[in-house]
Amino acid sequence: MFLVSMVIGILGGILAMSSLFVGKSPSAAEKLAKLAQYQGWIGLTMFFWGVWEIIECVMNLGMMGSHPLSFVFWLLSGVADFGVGLLLGFGLISTYAFRGNAMAIEKGNQIRGKLVAFQVPLGGLAIVTSLVYGVLNFI
Repeated sequence: MFLVSMVIGILGGILAMSSLFVGKSPSAAEKLAKLAQYQGWIGLTMFFWGVWEIIECVMNLGMMGSHPLSFVFWLLSGVADFGVGLLLGFGLISTYAFRGNAMAIEKGNQIRGKLVAFQVPLGGLAIVTSLVYGVLNFI
């Protein structure tokens, strides 16, 4: 299961940081376009994975005393997955959750507009936490 989590985190991070990659390599735009077809589903998966990780962190606050670094890493991973998932999966989330409610869609677009400034840093955090998560599971 950790391998799926790691791959989705890396793919979501790459999509979130796509503006950086496209500017540096002309062939990157073409490769990212293929991956962007799945952006909404990757984002939705990351969103719910992040929600689950954050809930688990809250339920295991006692870990702060015995393993503070592990807890902070786990929380950062959850925040990165939640944030990137929200940004990438916003189209699907708003389609199904806000269906027919124009006011909710408008409010959601305003919130997303404010969060877009954090998309690249959250994407980088998602890639780093996913890679570290993978390395820690192989050790």
